[in-house]
Amino acid sequence: MLSLFRRRRAAPASLPAVPATLSPPQVKASAAGPLIAFSGGGRAVWSPRDYAVLAREGYAANPVVHRCVRLLSDAVSMLPWVVLADGQRLDTHPLLDLLRRPNPAQGGSEMLAALHVSLMLSGNGWLEAVSVPGRDGPRVAELHVLRADRVKVVPGPDGWPAAYDYTVGGRTHRFPGGPEGAVLHLRLHHPTDDHYGLSPLEAAARAVDIHNATSNWVKALLDNAARPSGALVYEGTGGAPNLTPEQFDRLKTELADHYTGAANAGRPMLLEGGLDWKPMGFSPSDMEFIEARNAAARDIALAFGVPPMLLGLPGDNTYANYQEANRAFARQTVLPLMEKTAAALSRWLAPRFGADVRLAVDRDAIPALLPERDALWSRVHAADVLTVNEKRAALGYPPVEGGDAPPG
Repeated sequence: MLSLFRRRRAAPASLPAVPATLSPPQVKASAAGPLIAFSGGGRAVWSPRDYAVLAREGYAANPVVHRCVRLLSDAVSMLPWVVLADGQRLDTHPLLDLLRRPNPAQGGSEMLAALHVSLMLSGNGWLEAVSVPGRDGPRVAELHVLRADRVKVVPGPDGWPAAYDYTVGGRTHRFPGGPEGAVLHLRLHHPTDDHYGLSPLEAAARAVDIHNATSNWVKALLDNAARPSGALVYEGTGGAPNLTPEQFDRLKTELADHYTGAANAGRPMLLEGGLDWKPMGFSPSDMEFIEARNAAARDIALAFGVPPMLLGLPGDNTYANYQEANRAFARQTVLPLMEKTAAALSRWLAPRFGADVRLAVDRDAIPALLPERDALWSRVHAADVLTVNEKRAALGYPPVEGGDAPPG
């Protein structure tokens, strides 16, 4: 039987002596790496909800959900970071280097996109930090995104998370909890769950079901020559009021083989023996499924905070133009989500790079918000009653030495 797990190569029985002038090579590896399975062991059930069904029926099978999640994850992953350290704004820093290249398999944008896809689908995002020995103690060398359906919170005696279990293929690795632990748990607030988040996809689950059901209905209609069904009426001939069982079975077979499906659209039907075709048309209520599908798509976009105009959905004129919708998306959805991620990373990761280090989003580099930033810069620059540091604070910059001198 083939093993489902990757096995680390065993070390040789004896190793050559390491010269005193050379330090031993650093070894870093994800603790969850050896648990990655080449084949799944069944459907993964996560928390009280089924993450696999939400991901399959939503993200993988619904174009509106897929586009919403991609818009959000791609927009968040492309935002530039800055580091604020000792009151200074830094564009180069070891923490920024780690976020730009978190692990050998992913770049920074790819890692952030995967983290936020998990956050949108499950309400939870999990990040593992891999540390290696350093001169001043352990240092974080890699970051890895953990699959949400494989992580379980282990509550402690006080109710707070004491550890996190990562399980796959029947094997489990336990990560200690705490602010200095190896795992960061990002979650969207859930009003009735103390440990897991509530995803936008779960809030939009009914709208997703409606949208998928109407798509299946349209597919079935196309398979039936894109027209409503009808009825074959037997008027009776030769004193026989009904078809014989043999005639009935033969008629069903001929209809299925020769008159159904898109390839047989428009094919004339040859009727005999008192048969008459009675077509059935759509009633106005039957046609409402089209508007129901569009309404479901707008509900999905609403749950994810994406303006329907950005998705090309019909019947939405809330925004005057595409640029205004894009600005609202950046201001109301993307930026708050990124600020939440920056705050969580600052609490968990930044202290390992210094006591006064925190991450922030470079708002000046967000294209959709440039008109607003230009207007703010103009107003602040024209305010002669403000000191230099007051102007910098209004723009989101740290103070500088000598910036508190009265203007004049």
